[in-house]
Amino acid sequence: MTNETVSISLATFQRMPRYLKFLKEKQTEGQKYISSVAIADALLLNAALVKKDLSQAIISEGKPKVGYSVSELICDIEEFLGYNNTKDAVLVGAGKLGQALMEYKGFESYGLNIIAGFDVREELIGKEISGKKILHADKLASMIKKLDVKMAILTIPQDSAQQTTDTLIASGIKAIWNFSSCHITVPDNVALKNENMAASLAILSSQLKEILKIEAIQEKTAKKGAQS
Repeated sequence: MTNETVSISLATFQRMPRYLKFLKEKQTEGQKYISSVAIADALLLNAALVKKDLSQAIISEGKPKVGYSVSELICDIEEFLGYNNTKDAVLVGAGKLGQALMEYKGFESYGLNIIAGFDVREELIGKEISGKKILHADKLASMIKKLDVKMAILTIPQDSAQQTTDTLIASGIKAIWNFSSCHITVPDNVALKNENMAASLAILSSQLKEILKIEAIQEKTAKKGAQS
C-alpha cells in the first residue's frame, strides 16, 4: 500500500461504491455528463465533500458548465477501487450465509470472483452453488497454493475462526473478509475487514429510536396545535 493510498480516508473509500452505483444508473438512463453537485444532491451529501472524494480518483478533470463524463468517471472510480482487476477468493463456511454469498452475482461488478466454497459437513461436500463447488476443508490449503489465491471470505462459527484464519495465512492468503462473530487477529501484512452485524443492527436500532422519538414529538405538537 502506497503512502498516497494510506492518506485517503476510510470514509472516502466507503463512499466510492455509492458514487459508482449511482453513476452506472445514470449511464443506463443515457446520461453523458454529470456534476459533483448533482451527485451530492442525489445522494444527500455535501457537494464539497463529493468533489474532494472524486478528486482522489479522477484521471481527467471535468469540463466547466458540463461536468464529468459519466463513462470516464465510472472507469476512474473502478480503477481507483481495483474493480477492473478480478480478484479470486475462497469462501470458508458454506452454510446459509456462505451459500448466499456464493450465489450473489453482484460481486462480479466489483471484481470479486468466489472460485469455491469449503466446509467440513459431509452433506454439503460436492454441492454446487451457481456453478461453484463446495469442497472439503481439508483441500483448502492446497487449493489456495495451487491457484495462488490471495483473498478469503470467512462465514464460519467463532470457535474455529482463528484456527482457520491461521491456516489461510499460512497458505498464502493476504486479505480476509470476516463475517464470523469472532474477533480474529492477523499479522500486519494481511488485510482484514470485519463485518459486524451486531454493531450494524445496534446503529440501525439507535437511528430508529431517534426517528420514532422525533415523530412522537411532532405528533404531540400537532395535536396541541389542533386543540388550540
